[in-house]
Amino acid sequence: MKQNRIALLLALTLAATTAWAKLPAPTEEEQAKAAEAKAKAADAAKVAGEQLAAAQDRVAGKYIAAQKAKGVTVKPTPIAPPAPPAAAPVAPAAPEKK
Repeated sequence: MKQNRIALLLALTLAATTAWAKLPAPTEEEQAKAAEAKAKAADAAKVAGEQLAAAQDRVAGKYIAAQKAKGVTVKPTPIAPPAPPAAAPVAPAAPEKK
C-alpha cells in the first residue's frame, strides 16, 4: 500500500513538472493567425452590439406603441453617444532662450 502511494506521488510530481514546461515562442504564422482571430472577434462583437441595439430599439418601439394605444405618453430618456477618446495631450513648447 505504501508503495502505491509513493508511485502515485511520483507520477503526479512528474505530471506537474511537465505542465510547468515553458512553451516555445509563437512563430510569425501563429502570430498572424492570432491577430486575424482577434480582428474577427472584434468584428463579431461589433455586429453583436449593433444587433443588440436594434433589438432594444424594436422592443422600446413596441412598448411606446402599446402605451400610446392606452393613451399614455411615454418620453424615452435620450442617451448621448459616448464621447470619442481624447487626443494625446500636447507637450508645452520649451521657452525660448535669448
